[in-house]
Amino acid sequence: MSDVFPKWTNRLPLLVIVGVSLAGTAAMAGVWYYLTPKYTRVGYQPKQPVAFSHAIHADQLGLDCRYCHSTVEKSAHSNVPATSTCMNCHNQVLKEDPKLALVRESFESGKPIPWVWIHKTPDYVYFNHSVHVNRGVSCVHCHGRIDKMDEVYHAKPLSMAFCLDCHREPEKFLRDPKLVTDLKYTVTAEKQELDGKKFVHDWKVNSSQACSTCHR
Repeated sequence: MSDVFPKWTNRLPLLVIVGVSLAGTAAMAGVWYYLTPKYTRVGYQPKQPVAFSHAIHADQLGLDCRYCHSTVEKSAHSNVPATSTCMNCHNQVLKEDPKLALVRESFESGKPIPWVWIHKTPDYVYFNHSVHVNRGVSCVHCHGRIDKMDEVYHAKPLSMAFCLDCHREPEKFLRDPKLVTDLKYTVTAEKQELDGKKFVHDWKVNSSQACSTCHR
């Protein structure tokens, strides 16, 4: 029998077991990483240095998103507001509140508040806020109901599949640009499709699915 089977075949069962174990471990690790919030970031809700409630400012007080995030219509990036923007109101409103001590300190020293970045795309992905906002893609589509959040969390996956859903059928997501920051806005599916097709036609929307659109 030794002339029929090489000696290494004696180790074959062990090699098969090791190979299957490694493959299973790799598959489990992939699922664990790519299908959990650690990868998609959905549910990520870091504690911020100052307890800023969007539910109070955006919902109860009705502040437009663009008052604080003033560059979304003209820049690829959405800015975090300078402390001076906060102090436009808080030099009169709750001006002695201890919860705003860091805001006052930042304003006086000129040192920015170290806000924790929540919504971000990988370095290899290009995304332009102004292009989307000026063509009627509402903040709510990518960020969820921010106006209902006391503490902002990552509500949408912002994955490639998520983006492609919109790029393949933009008419399902576009609205009048005047309504992009109205997070409460609702419309029937029929009207959305009708209006959306008109916007796609009138604005000559070219929601490309080519790799180079986002990966430059």
